Amino acid sequence: MSWIYNSDYPSVDDLRNKAKSKMPRFAFEYLDGGCNEDVNLFRNTDDIRALELLPYYLKDFKEASLKTELFGHTYDAPFGVAPVGLQGLIWPNAPEILAKAAFEHNVPFILSTVSTASIERIMEITEGNAWYQLYHPAEELIKDDIINRAEASGCKVLVILCDVPSFGFRPRDIRNGLAMPPKMSVRNMLQIVGRPEWALRTLFHGQPAFETMKPYMPKGLNMKQLGLYMNRTFSGRLNADRIASIRDKWKGKLVLKGVATEEDTQMAINLGLDGIIVSNHGGRQLDAGQSAIKPLIQIASQYKDKIKVMMDSGIRSGPDIARTISAGAEFTFLGRTFMYGVGALGDKGGNHTMSMLKTQLKQVMDQVGCEKIEDLSKHLS
Repeated sequence: MSWIYNSDYPSVDDLRNKAKSKMPRFAFEYLDGGCNEDVNLFRNTDDIRALELLPYYLKDFKEASLKTELFGHTYDAPFGVAPVGLQGLIWPNAPEILAKAAFEHNVPFILSTVSTASIERIMEITEGNAWYQLYHPAEELIKDDIINRAEASGCKVLVILCDVPSFGFRPRDIRNGLAMPPKMSVRNMLQIVGRPEWALRTLFHGQPAFETMKPYMPKGLNMKQLGLYMNRTFSGRLNADRIASIRDKWKGKLVLKGVATEEDTQMAINLGLDGIIVSNHGGRQLDAGQSAIKPLIQIASQYKDKIKVMMDSGIRSGPDIARTISAGAEFTFLGRTFMYGVGALGDKGGNHTMSMLKTQLKQVMDQVGCEKIEDLSKHLS
């Protein structure tokens, strides 16, 4: 697919600013914010951007290739779409837009359990090439049924989440009524009126709902009841027994997301997992924690030959992808960047953002004289 992007929005900041002007404030702040005082939200990106690459201008150089092999599939770039909750609230039909773009660009899309499209719909769009992220349900029957549905729909990679043992304390969401349980205030309704395109698209696509969870939910819940139900339904703290149970049941590739320590990496290896995503949930869970890139460097240096090491959190641009891979990640995922793209450009936002990132990343590789993604580590200063 050709890398065509809208030259009016050549940067992530351009997309973010446009998206902010088109979304109701409560939706944009849900996407844009971190937790507590946003310390780790900004630290994530700042620490990535403190890394420097060395250019070798006089070496023999033919052409840079972004192709990256992961779990037996050769992707066209070393990045994918990270799981994001409530995507259809942030921008109507967002998961479908991004899944379609990811399939066309041959990069992975990860669907969150608490997104607004069903497993079946996303696997249909991507012909089974999407990944599915499981929030661990409290009830074993629901957990087993979701895993069975993912397998039946053709999913090959299951991601289990370990960094949400509690809901993050997010002041913006609390003020906006998007905490658990949620509420829709008069202020929120006025914000919707001020964003007519968002409102009309929501009207066209329908009120966003937790589509994957619909079969398990009582009908006719109001927003407060829905919030209480979701709070009761998920038990986010994983342990070795829970992971082992999923490993026994799931025959495809199994990835643990939210890893932040060498100890948890070793446990993932001991339990037979295929990969980890080093992450701090985009700075939305633990403001007092490290940035994601810091443990990534240590984990990759020690465990890269034993398990696939990937990373999300704080990666915003093509140069950020290059820096993260140079530090040891074998693959990267971005969440907010793609949602800014969809919020800014609607149905064209996914293709635009992926083309933009590919162009930015290839420019970095051409500039430093790196022909293959796996050689970026040789350019780390």
